[in-house]
Amino acid sequence: MAAARARSEERRAEIVRAALAVIAERGYRGASLGAVAERVGLTQQGLLHYFPTKEALLVAVLEERDQWDTGGGAGGGREGWRPDLLASLVEYNAMRPGIVQTFSALLGESVTEGHPAREFFTRRYAQVRGEMAHLLRAEYGDRLPGGLTPEQAAPLMTAVMDGLQYQWLLDPDAVDMPAAFRDFLRLLGAR
Repeated sequence: MAAARARSEERRAEIVRAALAVIAERGYRGASLGAVAERVGLTQQGLLHYFPTKEALLVAVLEERDQWDTGGGAGGGREGWRPDLLASLVEYNAMRPGIVQTFSALLGESVTEGHPAREFFTRRYAQVRGEMAHLLRAEYGDRLPGGLTPEQAAPLMTAVMDGLQYQWLLDPDAVDMPAAFRDFLRLLGAR
C-alpha cells in the first residue's frame, strides 16, 4: 500500500513538472491537459485520474511554484527574507512569463464563489501577508519610515508585487517589473 502511494505521488510530481514545462513553452492558454498527458506518456483520461480538472492541475503547479520561490519545506517561507531577496524573486518571475500568466489568470478567476483555486489563493494570501509583515518588521522594526506598522504595509507590498505582474503581462515593453519593484523598495526606504 505504501509503495503504491509513493508511486502515485511520484507520478503526480512528474505530471506537475511536465505541466510547468508545457506552461513555460506554450503559456497558460496553450497548456492543455492533452499536451501534459502526452508529455508524461498518459492519455488525457489517465491524467484525470491524478488531477480531475485543468484547474486542479494548475493549482498544483502554483503550489509547486510557491515551494520553489520560498525554499519550501518546514521552516521555509519568506520569514527570513529581506527586501532585496524579494527584488530577486521579481526578477526571476520576469524570466518565466508562462508561470506568471497562469498565476494571474487563476487568481483573477478565483474570486468567483466555488472556483477550485479560491481556497488556495485565500490561504496563500493570508500566509504571504504574514510573511511580508515579518519581513518588514525585521527590516524596520515596529514602524516603517512613513509611520505604518508592518501589518498595515504587508498587504500593500503584496498588492504592488502582484499588480506589477498584471501590468507587465499586459505591456512588458512599457513596464519593467523588476525595476519598478526596486523603485517601490526605494520609496519604502529599504536599507
